[in-house]
Amino acid sequence: MMENHPDIDQLDKQILAKLIEDGKMPYTDIAKQLFVSSGTIHVRMKKLEQLGIVKGSSLTVDYQKLGYDITAFLGIYLDKSSLYDHVAAQLEKIPEIVEANYTTGLYSIFTKIVCKDTNHLRQVLHDKIQKIPGIQRTETFISLEQSISRPVNFLEAE
Repeated sequence: MMENHPDIDQLDKQILAKLIEDGKMPYTDIAKQLFVSSGTIHVRMKKLEQLGIVKGSSLTVDYQKLGYDITAFLGIYLDKSSLYDHVAAQLEKIPEIVEANYTTGLYSIFTKIVCKDTNHLRQVLHDKIQKIPGIQRTETFISLEQSISRPVNFLEAE
């Protein structure tokens, strides 16, 4: 979190906000908008990477346009919570699982799965996930529509 890094100032936060908004924005454009040199942006980004605040970059893909029409969430009940590390390692091998979280509440693990269709989802559930030792049972929720997908706007949240 930002509070854990007292050496992060407002300029660092503004740089991050610009890149979160548009990850392809050139450092020279950010520099012009923030009235600093592009060298300053490079130095600040290097510092943010070294501090572990910036962890690479990613690409947002519309999976539906690639034929993946089903997004589902899967609550996983484990036989014992001590099996988490083993089960998580097995889940990581399944390419359709795009997120997995160790959670409190009803489920030990909550995952997000992207599949081509309901048959593909059934196959992933039956042939891959439910065969992992330590998984007691699962509960599946199919997403009908994603209405919000955004990063945290930490400049407004503070």
